[in-house]
Amino acid sequence: MSQVDLFNQTLTLQRFPPMPEETPLQAWEAADDYLLQQVGECEGPILIFNDSFGALACALADKRPVSISDSFIAQQATRHNLRLNDIDEAQITLSDSLSPLPEAPALVLIKIPKQLALLEQQLRALRRVVTPQTRIIAGAKARDIHNSTLALFEKILGPTTTTLAWKKARLIHCTFSEPALADAPETQSWKLDGTPWLIHNHANVFSRSSLDIGARFFLQHLPENVEGEVVDLGCGNGVIGLQLLAQNPQARVRFVDESYMAVASSRLNVEANLPDDMARCDFMVNNALTGVEAESFHAVLCNPPFHQQHAITDHIAWQMFQDARRCLKWGGELRIVGNRHLDYFRKLKKIFGNCTTVATNNKFVVLKAVKLRKSR
Repeated sequence: MSQVDLFNQTLTLQRFPPMPEETPLQAWEAADDYLLQQVGECEGPILIFNDSFGALACALADKRPVSISDSFIAQQATRHNLRLNDIDEAQITLSDSLSPLPEAPALVLIKIPKQLALLEQQLRALRRVVTPQTRIIAGAKARDIHNSTLALFEKILGPTTTTLAWKKARLIHCTFSEPALADAPETQSWKLDGTPWLIHNHANVFSRSSLDIGARFFLQHLPENVEGEVVDLGCGNGVIGLQLLAQNPQARVRFVDESYMAVASSRLNVEANLPDDMARCDFMVNNALTGVEAESFHAVLCNPPFHQQHAITDHIAWQMFQDARRCLKWGGELRIVGNRHLDYFRKLKKIFGNCTTVATNNKFVVLKAVKLRKSR
């Protein structure tokens, strides 16, 4: 049986976390099948990048690959699907995008990520460990492979070709030739207007080149004089949490994101800009507030995403809102910013039983919901 046949005949894969509206959606795509057709015999380490739900890792588990992802949720999905298929989790090594890579891999399989900056970071990391004998193959939907994608492989690793489309997917084949390449900074930095702060951003942080307009509006409407535990949920580079630290000297702030690079950026930004406040900070890579003790926080602040990779979805926001209610103390508040068209007001009122508009402009709205006991 070929590796690709495993999907259709053996493996059962699910998206993670399982959501009712997602049950008809498969956890792999044609690009995964196409990549697996290329594997063949392989002697030596195998590296897999950006395997969103563990499809490649499950299919190649007997080869003991290293699966690299910046996403905690992707890693949890891989574990979930390994268990679902009775595959020993010890056969897969899960690693994040900031950890060192194994030397001299025999095969590298890459699912092209949405963020070109993340791809560049991963290719630069690969450049330090691959050899001319390493087979480097990347895959994605044909529409997501552009001339700029191919140019990046050429610039960082070496000669690059692309295949014809198959089931609307294409592959990239690259051979390492160690082309001349200028060094690049590990993070991108910019000054936050109205503050002395320099904000540092790793490659996979949302809006890494400037402050996104939603966060800019949110910064004007954060709570003050909060005491106790506060969460910057979906923290990104941590700019909201930084402002919370500055405005609430009696608060302790927990920075939470499912991106390892986001949490690393948040830590770096507190260390660089408010070093005396590090003792008031915690940093957590997590799927929203999964596993966090109920009634732990006085306030949760959130700028929720409405996409997962290329998919537009509101299930991430729903989970964040539900987790926030569970983890808030009675009388604690969730405060969010969102695009007006997303109708978060209705969602929060359904979950909390109340919702107040704090501020609004022509594009965004800041909302507040309080965890109240039901009146008899």
